[in-house]
Amino acid sequence: MTAEEHSVLRLLRDAHRAYRRGWPAIIARRRDRLAAIIAYSREHSPLYRDLYRDLPARIDYPELLPVTSKALLMPRFNDWVTDSRATQDLVQAFVADPTLIGRRFLSAYTVATTSGTTGVRGTFLLDEHALAVAAALSWRMLSTWLSPAAFPRLVAGRGRVAMVTATGGHFASSAAAARLRGSAQGRSRVHALSVHTPLPELVAQLNALQPAVLAPYASTAALLAAEQQAGRLRIRPALVALTAEGLPEAETTRIAAAFGAVVGNSYAATECPFLSYSCAEGWLHVNADWALLEPVDAKHRPIPPGQQSHTVLLTNLANRVQPILRYDLGDSVLVRPDPCPCGAPLPALRVQGRTADLLTLPTPTGSSVTITPLDLTTRLDRVPGLKLFQIRQTTPTELSVRLTAAADAVPDRVWSLVHRELTELIARNGLTHVTVRRATGPPEPGTGGKYRLVEPLTPTSRSG
Repeated sequence: MTAEEHSVLRLLRDAHRAYRRGWPAIIARRRDRLAAIIAYSREHSPLYRDLYRDLPARIDYPELLPVTSKALLMPRFNDWVTDSRATQDLVQAFVADPTLIGRRFLSAYTVATTSGTTGVRGTFLLDEHALAVAAALSWRMLSTWLSPAAFPRLVAGRGRVAMVTATGGHFASSAAAARLRGSAQGRSRVHALSVHTPLPELVAQLNALQPAVLAPYASTAALLAAEQQAGRLRIRPALVALTAEGLPEAETTRIAAAFGAVVGNSYAATECPFLSYSCAEGWLHVNADWALLEPVDAKHRPIPPGQQSHTVLLTNLANRVQPILRYDLGDSVLVRPDPCPCGAPLPALRVQGRTADLLTLPTPTGSSVTITPLDLTTRLDRVPGLKLFQIRQTTPTELSVRLTAAADAVPDRVWSLVHRELTELIARNGLTHVTVRRATGPPEPGTGGKYRLVEPLTPTSRSG
C-alpha cells in the first residue's frame, strides 16, 4: 500500500468512527481542526497573519474571525497561499498552458479554476491532504446512495465509472478524475468523457462503455436522460452521481426514472469539493467533521436553523496551501432545525438558487437544440480580458450578453472575441438564425451577490 493510499484509509476510518459516534464526536473533530488550520494559516500565510493579528492565540469558534471573500483574497494571492513558491504569475502561466492539464502544479498541487459567479474569477490550489479527505468522504457518500440492491448492476458494469466532465481545462472534476485514474486499476475503470463531445457521439461512447456509475454535470444528465427516454441511449447504471450544478426536484425525479437508477446529488464548490451529499429524504448533509458552513444574514450575523440565509460562510478544514476561512460563498441556504429522518448525524440543508439552466433554441426545421451552461461558460472562460459575463435569452432566437472587461483590456475587443466564440458555438449546433447581441450595462448580481451567468427564457416569456 502506498503512503497516499494509507492516508486515505486512515481518513476513511476516522470519518467512519466520527459518523458512528454521532454529533459530539463530529463537533470535537471540527473544533480541533479549526484551531489547527487557523494556527497554521497565521504562521504560513502573510494575509491571515495580518487579518488575525489582534485575535486570541487559540480560536475554537469561527465567529471570532473576520469574513473573507474571493474579491478580498484573489488580489492578494501571493500573500494568501502558504507556499511562497506558488506565485500568482506562475499559477496563471500553468493554467494558460493546455499541455499541463491534469498535471500537478509544482509537482504538489492540483489547480482548479472557477467561472466567476461572485463577480471575480478564481484560481484555487488543492493540496494532497485535501484530495485525500475528498476521497475518504466519497465513501461516506457512496455508502449512503448505494444499497445491496445495486450490487448486480455494479457487477454487470464491472465497476466502470463514466465521468462526463470538462476535460479541456483546469476543473475540480478533472482533478478528481485524474486522481481516481492514478492506479492501473483506476485507469481501467474510470473513464473521463468530454462534456464538449457532440451529443450523438457522447451517446455512442456511453453505449459502448456501459458504465456502472454515470457521473455527469447535472445539466448534461438532463440531456442524457432525454436520450435514454428516446431509446438512443441504452445504459443501465446503478448510480447517477450529479456534480457541479443543482437541478429542480422534478428533473432529478425524471433522471432517476429514465435510468431506473439512484440519483445522488451534492452541494459543493471548488473551494471545498467534499462539502456535502444528498440523502434519500432530499436533504443535503454537510460533512461537518471537515467543513464548517455558517448561514448568515446580509450583515454576516448568524441566523437560526429553519430560516433562509442571505449568504453562507465556508471554512475548509482540510486544505492548507490556500486556506478558506469564513469565506462568503454567496449562496442562500436553509438548515433543517430538527434531525433528518434519514438518521444521519450531520447537519441537513437545502440550497436556493443553484440550478442548472439549459438554453433551448429552436432550429429552422422546427425541432430544438439544448445548450448547457457549461458549453457556454467554458468557451468564454478562455477569452482574454473578459472579467465577467452574463448571457440572457431574450427571445427564442436571441441571446443578449452583458460583460465586464478587465481594467487593462479594450472592451470592444473583448466583445468581438465573445461574439465570435458564441456565434461559432451556435453555428456548430445548426443555429445560424440565432442572433447574439451586446447589452448595455454590466452583469447584474442576484440575491446573495452571486451572478447567474446563463438565464434561459422563462416559460411565461415563451408563451407571451
